[in-house]
Amino acid sequence: MTLPHLQAAAAIPELSWQTLTCEATRLSRKEPLLQPVLSALLPDDGSLAGAVAGILAGALCAPGMDVAALSALFHEVLSQEAVNTALTRDLQAVRDRDPACTTYLHALLNYKGFQALQAHRIAHALWTHDRMELGAWVANRTSMVLGPDIHPAARIGAGIMLDHGSGIVIGETAVVDDDVSILQNVTLGGTGKVTGDRHPKVRRGVMIGAGAKIIGNIEIGEFSKIAAGSVVLKPVPPRCTVAGIPAQVVRIHGTTEMPALSMNQTI
Repeated sequence: MTLPHLQAAAAIPELSWQTLTCEATRLSRKEPLLQPVLSALLPDDGSLAGAVAGILAGALCAPGMDVAALSALFHEVLSQEAVNTALTRDLQAVRDRDPACTTYLHALLNYKGFQALQAHRIAHALWTHDRMELGAWVANRTSMVLGPDIHPAARIGAGIMLDHGSGIVIGETAVVDDDVSILQNVTLGGTGKVTGDRHPKVRRGVMIGAGAKIIGNIEIGEFSKIAAGSVVLKPVPPRCTVAGIPAQVVRIHGTTEMPALSMNQTI
């Protein structure tokens, strides 16, 4: 499911640990109240996986649970090569595509969609390695604390942006390929009338607008757009825009267009 990195915008610095620590230094000088938090999460010898693990453990830890042990477990999962690559690409995707995101550090600290997606990566790893109950607990806790409700079995690629994160629901057999952007209150759900493989398959580069509902085991073709508030009940061809209830094709994109990669474009 992993594809090569998209080219980042020229004005955006390349993501590295040094970039994050430099951003943290500037923020500490501007907002001294945040300095202890930033120093703990981003030590000079730290890592992106360690920082995300610390943020998630602090957010998701239940009363009486050992936060250090939870952070260590999260760090172990996020440090795996495939997961770490996806984590890095997710953060880059947010910085590249969301005009409201001013720094990588801002996304890391404050974007619950990004944080919830990394929690899902942990839950999915646990689910697929015979630790289903713990994976389900992480998924449920993430939904309660951060908002997105993603089944731990759902398969999600790299370079994903969950913008805002609030109200997003992704079902058990859903597949989301690389470089997809999903806005708030989106549902990738089933009809409730079938069992087994019953959720949408969203292909590379798709953008799903706020409040859209995609229902059933249908495919959304690569680089297509789902307009805000649409209800999609049938497969969507590649490189087109659909809108309405039920959704209909309203535009066909040229083969050289990559319409879903910029949050500055309107649907």
